[in-house]
Amino acid sequence: MDLTPRPGAAPPPPGAPYAYAETPAETTTRLRPVRAGSPVRTALAAVCAVLGLGLIGGAATGSWLIGDSAAESGADDAYAASRSAWHSVPVDTLFPRTLKGDGAGPGATDRVWTRVGVARDAGCATGLDPLLLRTLGPVGCERLLRATYTDATRSSVTTVGLVFTEGDAASMSALGTRFDTQKLGDRADLMPRTYPVPGTVAEDFGDRQRASWTVHVLTEVPVVVFAVSGFADGRTVAEPQPAAGAMAAGAATVPAQAGLGHEAKGVADRIERALRRTVAVLTEKPR
Repeated sequence: MDLTPRPGAAPPPPGAPYAYAETPAETTTRLRPVRAGSPVRTALAAVCAVLGLGLIGGAATGSWLIGDSAAESGADDAYAASRSAWHSVPVDTLFPRTLKGDGAGPGATDRVWTRVGVARDAGCATGLDPLLLRTLGPVGCERLLRATYTDATRSSVTTVGLVFTEGDAASMSALGTRFDTQKLGDRADLMPRTYPVPGTVAEDFGDRQRASWTVHVLTEVPVVVFAVSGFADGRTVAEPQPAAGAMAAGAATVPAQAGLGHEAKGVADRIERALRRTVAVLTEKPR
């Protein structure tokens, strides 16, 4: 059954004070002197000290355990909600019909992208190159969702995808670290595939038309987000470039000059944000 995201609770206004009660000023009185050398008093004092330390230690340990439990529970909730999102959340929520990219273009120009088609959900083998699929192997693949967008001028097209994995938090974190340290997201042999949409500006958007791409492994949810962009007129690109390189200052490659790195990154970022908002709503605790 499709879930309709409920609006989240409104955040407190900026600068709003926290509702911490102030501790009243303490008053002290002069203690009566106690005669030294009293064995009974000394024994009682030692017992009280031991009991006091035990109570403090127990309270601290309990607080620590509760804190960890709450954190783990929140992470478990996010992972559980994400695993069902691919079939329980409306497609227009995961892939909005229109994406607004304020400041997302070259030189912080604004962008608007319109969805031209959504692929049927499928296994990863149909939408990922074998090497990329093997690289994602440690976290498995539950489902792959993809959609293709075009910019306002209909001169570029971008396929964005969500790989819902079977991994837990530890395996997703390990995969994310591997992608970062080994720069796997920059390897052209791990570039995601396109989703051409017949009868649209993206009908000729095939593997040879890929120009720029980005792959991001999320760790707070079991999802890998990717996007790949190219020209809408079907021209081939001899040397594709990862989005980070195409967006770098002074980049003079074909993908960079055409702003295709910004297209891939801009669309991927907004789909990722939509997913995060959806998971936040799904894991919101009733009041």
